[in-house]
Amino acid sequence: MRKIYLLAGIALLTAACGNNEKMYDATGVFEATETTVFAEQNGTLLTFSVEEGDNIKAGAEVGIIDTTQTWLKIQQLEATKQVYQSQKPDMERQIAATRQQLAKAQQDEQRYRELVADGAAPSKLLDDAANQVKVLQKQLDAQVSTLNTQLSTLNSQLSTADVQIDQLRDQLRKCHILAPTKGTVLEKYTERGEFVAIGKPLFKIADTEEMYLRAYVTSAQLQQIKLGQKVKLFADYGDSQRKAYDGTISWISSRSEFTPKTILTDDERADLVYAVKIAFKNDGYVKIGMYGEVAFSEK
Repeated sequence: MRKIYLLAGIALLTAACGNNEKMYDATGVFEATETTVFAEQNGTLLTFSVEEGDNIKAGAEVGIIDTTQTWLKIQQLEATKQVYQSQKPDMERQIAATRQQLAKAQQDEQRYRELVADGAAPSKLLDDAANQVKVLQKQLDAQVSTLNTQLSTLNSQLSTADVQIDQLRDQLRKCHILAPTKGTVLEKYTERGEFVAIGKPLFKIADTEEMYLRAYVTSAQLQQIKLGQKVKLFADYGDSQRKAYDGTISWISSRSEFTPKTILTDDERADLVYAVKIAFKNDGYVKIGMYGEVAFSEK
């Protein structure tokens, strides 16, 4: 009988020791990629439809900064462009008379050349006709050069105005506040009607669907893990309440660091640890800052 009781005690002790075995290899904190959205223009915040806890789609417009002055500057530059355009010279019309005179002088030169060759006219007439052709040719070249310079200047002014308009349109675009990524609004820093300056934080957003657990492992545990490895995550709700998730190791730090005081590792004597990130799909129950556990292999 004593032998039976002894065997039963050993069995119970073994079971108790088995229950105390840890179900995880490392612990950490759940995190999400957080993005702070800043004002990109100065002005009054005309609309701002952001509230903490809102779920926003990527690219959604959530506010507008006053665009009046920027729009008026664009209209002013558009009018200036029209003035420059109207000042462009009509080269063909302005040099038409000189071209006609040059053509007539060239014809006279050719006629006198033939008459001089036949001995019917003195050579002085040919020299005068040739000089007239040269004078008219120089006048034509000077006119063309002047008109080209004028045209080039106006084209440069038009290009400069186009660049300024593009800059203003970019400023106009930045007056529209867009969500850079999908996610949940964590914090709101301003209200509609306030004046905001460039660089002022407006709100913080985080993707709470694609989250990750940041945990720390010892150098001895590094041989158990690799990028892309499938692991098991557990969200700790307290009072032994846990929920399991499928995760994938997405990042392993290449640099060691001293064990953070808030982190427990499998080897508590380890002074140096390596950070790892385990990505997983959140079902809405895991919150940023919650504690979690990870098992690299089946327990």
